[in-house]
Amino acid sequence: MRKFLVVLDQTRECLNAMRYAAMRAAHTGGGVTILSVIPPDDYQHWIGVSEIMRAEARETITAHFEVFAKWMRDKQGVNPELVIREGDPVTEIMGLVREDPEIGVLVLGAGTDKSGPGPLVTQLSRSSGNLPIPLTIVPGDMSKERLESIT
Repeated sequence: MRKFLVVLDQTRECLNAMRYAAMRAAHTGGGVTILSVIPPDDYQHWIGVSEIMRAEARETITAHFEVFAKWMRDKQGVNPELVIREGDPVTEIMGLVREDPEIGVLVLGAGTDKSGPGPLVTQLSRSSGNLPIPLTIVPGDMSKERLESIT
């Protein structure tokens, strides 16, 4: 089974990436893997605080995932899996792609403000020629209707 890998983060544009991945998976008989990366924290010297912050981050990620997963199951018939990692987002994305041979497409949402498409899109599109899978970039301001028509 081919899986679409999509990144769950705090950006608004990740919503369209989630929608696109779920709709494509539903139409092609594929699956969806949702990756969320907890960045390295600055509280290494406060181990207790660091542990609490990581646990809170995982709880928040899981709560957000459940919202997307319910929509994917109810509307698209797709049951996504959640992967939570800690580290640099690009490194963790590439690591997961190399580890899971069923991942066939990386789906990212592009930001729409003047600062550019976002750091993940920028970094990964620069090295897209070296990616082992295709990269799909979904415009952050694309309407649901348009997404449905192209998936």
